[in-house]
Amino acid sequence: MGSMETVTSRDGTPIAYERGGEGPPLILVHGTTSDHSTWELVLPELQNHFTVYAIDRRGRGESGSGDGSAYDFEREFEDVVAVIDSIDRTVGLLGHSYGAICALEGALRSSRVGGLVLYEGTFPVPEGTELYPPEALDRVRSSLKAGDREGALTIFYHDIALISPEEIEMLRSLPTWPARVALAPTIPHEMRAFESYVSNFDPAKLGNLRTPTLLLLGGDSPALERAAAEALDAALPDSRIAVMPDQAHLAHRTAPELFVREVVRFLKQA
Repeated sequence: MGSMETVTSRDGTPIAYERGGEGPPLILVHGTTSDHSTWELVLPELQNHFTVYAIDRRGRGESGSGDGSAYDFEREFEDVVAVIDSIDRTVGLLGHSYGAICALEGALRSSRVGGLVLYEGTFPVPEGTELYPPEALDRVRSSLKAGDREGALTIFYHDIALISPEEIEMLRSLPTWPARVALAPTIPHEMRAFESYVSNFDPAKLGNLRTPTLLLLGGDSPALERAAAEALDAALPDSRIAVMPDQAHLAHRTAPELFVREVVRFLKQA
């Protein structure tokens, strides 16, 4: 495994990452309710090809949580840029789910990203499409209020992230499950930030992003993910979609070899 290191973000928050492997730098940005350990099945192979920087997003793992003021998505984008800027060369950048937005926004703010991989960030959303039933987030909130973090997490996975019951059981069986349960209180503010981001997202701003971009998509993922990937593909100057057959939102856990193969092939070309 690699060693934990930290870099200071623009607002003074320490952002931790696990660094290991050798080769060109590759930064990994995880999604909601996880930390850098979500990559454990793909890290050893990725580290054969890259020096991997697996970030703990702010407020989790060994990263700081900021000064306690209201959550601001913009700080997360700055965190990614802080890690990019700490590396003195062109980097690869990979974001999953919520982390895909952080990665894209980091790439828009830095000239040092040589290749970008976005795995199911669920944006932009086609006009008139409901992201998830509004009452689902209310149920997450009331579970949290009742002190049932596990219930809140399960509702989030099933009704908002649209993760299959089989995959939820797989996550539940992992040693990292208690850490995910502990992070359940981060769901409401991240979903509010996500909704606001998606509703204000203007694909035209991607017109100048020359960075070669791979849009990873599970073959069994909901139609919404495919529509979002196709909209991103249309807006980005240099992008392509790679569909991972028989996979959904967790291919880095359910098909690590396939996942790594797609990422390595793309970044070596980029």
